[in-house]
Amino acid sequence: QVQLVESGGGLVQAGGSLRLSCVASGRTFSTYAMGWFRQAPGKEREFVSAMDLRTYYADSVKGRFTISRDNAKNTVYLQMNSLNPEDMAIYYCAAASTWGNAKWYAAPNTYSYWGQGTQVTVSS
Repeated sequence: QVQLVESGGGLVQAGGSLRLSCVASGRTFSTYAMGWFRQAPGKEREFVSAMDLRTYYADSVKGRFTISRDNAKNTVYLQMNSLNPEDMAIYYCAAASTWGNAKWYAAPNTYSYWGQGTQVTVSS
């Protein structure tokens, strides 16, 4: 069982930056592929980024967001730069025990564990 706790969300002006963190419980963090998803009101949950030994990004965030992980701290990060109102959503981190490819990581059903989410609000 893995528990995930996100933090770092908040209110930021358009063009600003935020860094999200997700801390995982357990001693096998390095064996999980980690992902970030987001969900805006009235919209489906959408893939943002994932990381195993490689990094994967949705086209909408490529070049602006950076995923990283610190296995010693059981933590995955999402650095978000050049934020715009379209990025406003609840951001969730997720853990997948089976590794795959970009298409695999983009599917919410790939992930067995989810955090509770952290709100990101971008003012224009």
